[in-house]
Amino acid sequence: MEPWFIILAFCIAAIIKPLLFSKSHNKKLPPGPSLLSSNFILLTNSLSAFGPILKKLKAKYGPVITLFIGSRPSIYVGEHEIAHQILIQKGAVFSDRPKRFAVRNISSSSYGLTWRLLRRNLASEVLHPSRVKSYTWARKWVLHILINRLRKHEHDEAGGTKVIEHFTYAMYSLLVSMCFGEKFDETRINEIASAQRRFLLLVGSGRLNILGVFPRLTKILFRNRWKELLQMRNDQEQLLLPLIEARIKSVTESREENIVAYVDTLVNLQLPEGESGNKNSGKLTHKEIASMCSEILDAGTDNTSTALQWIMANLVKHPEIQSKLYDEIVGVVGPSPTGEEEPVINEDDLNKMLYLKAIVLEGLRRHPPSHFVLPHRVMKEVEVNGYVFPKGAIVNFMVGEMGLDPKVWDDPMEFKPERFMANNGSNGAFDISGSKGIKMMPFGAGRRRCPGLDLALLLLECFVANLIWYFKWSVPDGYNNVDLSEKVEFTIVMKNPLRAKISSRAEKLTM
Repeated sequence: MEPWFIILAFCIAAIIKPLLFSKSHNKKLPPGPSLLSSNFILLTNSLSAFGPILKKLKAKYGPVITLFIGSRPSIYVGEHEIAHQILIQKGAVFSDRPKRFAVRNISSSSYGLTWRLLRRNLASEVLHPSRVKSYTWARKWVLHILINRLRKHEHDEAGGTKVIEHFTYAMYSLLVSMCFGEKFDETRINEIASAQRRFLLLVGSGRLNILGVFPRLTKILFRNRWKELLQMRNDQEQLLLPLIEARIKSVTESREENIVAYVDTLVNLQLPEGESGNKNSGKLTHKEIASMCSEILDAGTDNTSTALQWIMANLVKHPEIQSKLYDEIVGVVGPSPTGEEEPVINEDDLNKMLYLKAIVLEGLRRHPPSHFVLPHRVMKEVEVNGYVFPKGAIVNFMVGEMGLDPKVWDDPMEFKPERFMANNGSNGAFDISGSKGIKMMPFGAGRRRCPGLDLALLLLECFVANLIWYFKWSVPDGYNNVDLSEKVEFTIVMKNPLRAKISSRAEKLTM
């Protein structure tokens, strides 16, 4: 971060803070470093260094810590019960988002009528179980693509197969089909994936963080960085707008369309008065629809493919767990397929595989795709656990720390799916939504919880089950083990991407 901007931020913060927060008020804030130290920490450290620094601060100040961005409190919560109070018991007060970049999507929308409309549309028209089931054809199509791509690498001997690119391609193929209702060829999928990936890496690099500190000032001082951001958005729009327009035309001209795509649900949404980019129609503009589709692609592909890689890495590292899972799969659907027919495991069969579900949950606990969920903004002053959370404060949650808390999890660094096989609820199912109590929250919790939680779990179960059913996964020749070191990109990825030796469980029958 530029030294001169740090000094400027310090000066502005020192001037403004006394006007906003009285001494008596500050005494009630959660503990933490001084204002100047806070700004220095936030402005001088990369995202990769911030996690370890916050862990040290937690050890010194406790599970709730106050830092300052400029003069505004930024509160980090790493305690399960306090997180539950904030997100569930007092969720309405903490359901807003910080105002940063003017973009139309669900995740960054202010808490209000428009957010409710957009989220309800996604939940009921796209992610409702009946809608998700209607896309079984797309999941089967994508699984066949993935299985056939991996088959080509069965005999890779030089270091095994680097699988993340295949996982990512499969997830983009699926999410693009759900957005636009069609299958697209590899060239088009790769173009979309490349544009989305460039934007995610830019966000993950932390280079845009400074733009959210005094936005009016940074638009002048960091014009080139703003141009870079706008150019990235433009690149995404140039790829997505033709698909949106083609989809609208196709649905308009065809009365036999029986697939409901995400675009279809957005076209006729009537936004609250004064909230539309189309001032005369009250509807979303095509660019706003592109932004909404881009959000789904970002949330559904990078997070899910990252989580899938972590799970498969642990199954390679622990062959005894992989073997136990395979036995469960065979017990439900029979041996691995032989012959020319290539069936895939369906959703009804997945519900019978309890060890599979435990493996997916353990993967999300041990390796959540992000160590922080999106920040919340306090809508009015409120007291939680003896601390004052002032209006306008930003609240973040230490997701990675919660999943590794030894007070909640035995041997938290170990990959032990059996911990989820116990009776964790009245019906034996673990409450990952956090509504009854938060033990881990890879999807967030409360009103701003990721609306795609159920779809993400389904996809992870579906992909893991089929990958283990078709293939045996092992450490490549010449490798001692699997390296589970982490690296921060947009998500928390493997520092050294998984390479695996892939072998068919059953050979095709020959004549």
